[in-house]
Amino acid sequence: MAEQLRLMAVHAHPDDESSKGAATTAKYVAEGVDVLVVTCTGGERGSVLNPKLDRPDVWANIADIRRAEMDAARAILGIEQAWLGFVDSGLPEGDPLPPLPEGCFALQDVEVAAGPLVRLMREFRPHVVTTYDEEGGYPHPDHIMCHKISVAAFDAAGDAARYPELGEPWQPLKLYYDIGFSKGKILALHEAILAGGAESSPYAEWLTRWDDRPDKGPRITTRVECAEYFPVRDDALRAHATQVDPDGFWFQVPMELQQRAWPTEDFQLVRSLVDSPLPESDLFAGVRETAHAR
Repeated sequence: MAEQLRLMAVHAHPDDESSKGAATTAKYVAEGVDVLVVTCTGGERGSVLNPKLDRPDVWANIADIRRAEMDAARAILGIEQAWLGFVDSGLPEGDPLPPLPEGCFALQDVEVAAGPLVRLMREFRPHVVTTYDEEGGYPHPDHIMCHKISVAAFDAAGDAARYPELGEPWQPLKLYYDIGFSKGKILALHEAILAGGAESSPYAEWLTRWDDRPDKGPRITTRVECAEYFPVRDDALRAHATQVDPDGFWFQVPMELQQRAWPTEDFQLVRSLVDSPLPESDLFAGVRETAHAR
């Protein structure tokens, strides 16, 4: 009898699970995979990005509100979810950048901060782990720290000599970085919008800036077909009502166009203990053949 497949997605803040790889997780939930989202911080220092909720009472209760938003998104995605309990570092702005707040997530020692994630990996026993690349997907200090502890925990969870007090060793089999945006994806969406008769595209400005940053498209190894679950993704993202403007950029592109122009979510395979030839279309490629009841 095949073993129950398990996926762990490690994110920095509540809402990240709904904007990065959410359609993929919803697809695997629908297929019977156990999915655990790990949220490193409570998002306590996040902004209020919805103009309708930019009010003093919301700011005063932002930590509790963001937890309630996470509860709603969790139900929409059908996932399990766990908090690591670290404090949001905020996104520093200015020149020079101000110091990060004392005690925040990004200032923790990586070896220490990886411990709670090692414990969760040994308890949940994921076959596949997803997280951000070395730049955090974008250079938010919490996203970069999320990357660091995810890689450290992946490498340590199966080693009985490391963190021996945190449970029986368990070695996940594959580690992926989420590649949310590539030049090819943005160009495909932009061209599809114009081909549909629109005079302009919300992606036009992105494309003009792309020469100033590297394209992560060549790093993609795995494209998961999940267009059917894009509406679930958007519903989960809207559940984080303080973090998105429901009338804003993310929801301007017609759903049918998105599904047709770029029907996948994309990942980079960076660690694998199973044989899985590239390119892939399934995060569990190579795992399905080796996962048996233990």
